[in-house]
Amino acid sequence: MTPVPTVRCFIAINLAADVRDAVAAATAPLRAAAPGEAWIPPERLHITVRFLGEQDAAFVERLAVGVAGAARRYEPIPLELQGIGAFPTFRRARVIWVGVGYDPKLELLHHDVEVACMALGLEVEGRPFRPHVTLARLVAPGGDVARAIRTATRGVRVHASSMVDSIDIMASEPAPHGRTYVRLAALPLGRAR
Repeated sequence: MTPVPTVRCFIAINLAADVRDAVAAATAPLRAAAPGEAWIPPERLHITVRFLGEQDAAFVERLAVGVAGAARRYEPIPLELQGIGAFPTFRRARVIWVGVGYDPKLELLHHDVEVACMALGLEVEGRPFRPHVTLARLVAPGGDVARAIRTATRGVRVHASSMVDSIDIMASEPAPHGRTYVRLAALPLGRAR
């Protein structure tokens, strides 16, 4: 039997180009403080709603139908990007991120996406939804690099606004210098269609 080709994919809120550029410009001092780390290129900045892992095309098609139904229940949601943080903490930083202001509609949208994923047999993610834009994954977590980034954050002010009018199913594909993201399906919110 021939194996079914799969793609590594995730559900995301993609940021508008001007918002990505504003975030990249505001956080340039962080990249300068730790140039050897794995910084996410501006064109790949996004908010992950749900990581899906390796899936085949038939699953992605069924998922797009379920998530589209969830997305239609919501009008576009205001999005505020603000502040810099680290997971789990700056002292033991593995991931550097830009925060997303709390909006209950974003939480509800995430819940409905989870329900759509569960309906297709995926397990519920075991951690709370903490929306953020990943800026970097540290090669060596914590230590001097994390301290340098933390120090650099003192002079950085990130504030960008946008509207979430679509959630997208994305593929993460290997590329010569890392990975590239390809939109498999754009699923508009409410009247954004």
